[in-house]
Amino acid sequence: MKLLYIGKHTDDIEWSIEDTEITAVFCENSVEALNALKAQDDIDIILCEYNLPGNNGLFFYDNLKENKNIADLPFILLMQEHSGKVYKEAFDKGVGDYFVIDSTDAEQIILRATKLCKNQKSKNSNNITGPKSAAYKFPLSKRIFDVVVASSILLVLSPLLLIIILAIRLESKGKVYYIAKRVGRKTFDFYKLRSMRTGSDKMLKQLAKEKNQYNNSQEETQVNENESCPRCAKIYAGEYCSPVKYTEQGKICDYWYNKQKQRALDSNSSFIKIVDDPRITRVGKFIRNTSIDELPQLINVIKGDMSLVGNRPLPVYEAELLTKDQLSKRFLAPAGITGLWQVELRGKGGEMSEEERVALDNKYANYFVDNNYSFWFDINILLRTIPALFQKSTV
Repeated sequence: MKLLYIGKHTDDIEWSIEDTEITAVFCENSVEALNALKAQDDIDIILCEYNLPGNNGLFFYDNLKENKNIADLPFILLMQEHSGKVYKEAFDKGVGDYFVIDSTDAEQIILRATKLCKNQKSKNSNNITGPKSAAYKFPLSKRIFDVVVASSILLVLSPLLLIIILAIRLESKGKVYYIAKRVGRKTFDFYKLRSMRTGSDKMLKQLAKEKNQYNNSQEETQVNENESCPRCAKIYAGEYCSPVKYTEQGKICDYWYNKQKQRALDSNSSFIKIVDDPRITRVGKFIRNTSIDELPQLINVIKGDMSLVGNRPLPVYEAELLTKDQLSKRFLAPAGITGLWQVELRGKGGEMSEEERVALDNKYANYFVDNNYSFWFDINILLRTIPALFQKSTV
């Protein structure tokens, strides 16, 4: 990566890129910077201080946008002190990011610059005209089988569904069905019969800490909400070291918010599955143990959101945590009502580690990565699903 730095406070940046493959061009003002951009066509990103001789960083950014050859270069604005007005104006104009130099490690700025460069290069490569890579194709035999079987099951079991719907409505108030956003190969509305009391989502945060079967240990790193930012403590009272965010606990600086968020992520698993969930109703326990609550997903199958066999679609809050290649590989397969991890381990009382689930999801995804889909492998999973439908635990 080659960066262009505009401004006078260069020491930390120079030190942070020593012994790396990053090179830099340093200019003190916008005139020198424009000349450097004209002379060198291999600059990947611009880091620009706001206070420049004769103008400011946003004025320089506006000039860049008028030049088509360099308008797409990622741009990071650097401030000596935080200004809410400049912060808002910068992002309204579309800058890549904004940092306060005195309260941000140079390594963090360089890390962000590297990420912006990768994103821009990926975007550019997608726009290059050339041979198109093979698009993902849903196997025709799989699609025909899904529609025929899903429609038939819904037709045959419609009387049972009507009875269950009535039982749910009599036991507790609220809608008899449940709709949530789920992520498979795309984000879609996921249908399910309601098996929990209304308002149960509010209890999830605490239950995830206490009863999540995927937690690596019983002891978790606790985030002290009353703990204050050490950087903010060094400046005037009422001032913040970085842009302010508003949370349920009140104001918090962006730096400390991200520190707390990372601490919470490090202490928790990506997946959440509650063992013997206390939010489940009596009817809900029955329809979960018999998997009747899953029947409305046949509508998702008919619509094309899901398949009968695939990797389970995830809630958005789980899917956004799966950013590593080994974890995100599961999304290369279609979302499914049943899959490998259900037939392998679901019937064993929910005793499954996160690593086992990831391995099973990736194993199924490999059939699509390698264009080696097997219709009979799906049939085998469906047949093995029948005994796994009935279980003792309510996971």
